[in-house]
Amino acid sequence: MAKTVSFTLNGNKVSVETDGTRMLAYVLRSDLGLTGTKIGCGEGLCGACTVLLDGEAVRSCSTPLESVAGRSVLTIEGLERNGALHPVQQAFLSHSAYQCGFCTPGMILGACALLKKTPHPDRRQVAEALEGNLCRCGTHVRILAAVQEAAGKGGAL
Repeated sequence: MAKTVSFTLNGNKVSVETDGTRMLAYVLRSDLGLTGTKIGCGEGLCGACTVLLDGEAVRSCSTPLESVAGRSVLTIEGLERNGALHPVQQAFLSHSAYQCGFCTPGMILGACALLKKTPHPDRRQVAEALEGNLCRCGTHVRILAAVQEAAGKGGAL
């Protein structure tokens, strides 16, 4: 049954009329045209669909749209400000911490959530925070280095 769900998306108020039980990832991609959020496993296990919900990393492929009503959602498209990349995005580029790029949006948003809670994590903390985000290309070492560099440059939101 269709209903209107209103929330803040990347700093802007939006309303979507659809079945409230649809998963957020599909609404972001299909209804709102934000294709930076990737859908990997569709079961919340791989982390490709990670977005920030009120600053916390969540798997959008297993987050019903109705659960974001009145809340704030941040996607990879909402990170850059005034044409400048977020420090975590810039660090990923500097360290070539991506290959195919499929996991990258989820990794970056997961890293942003970590840096909000722990502004200067050590390598172990970064690895633990991102262990649920899978990368098939094997760039984990560069991802860890990128997040640690971003931490030194104010990578928290």
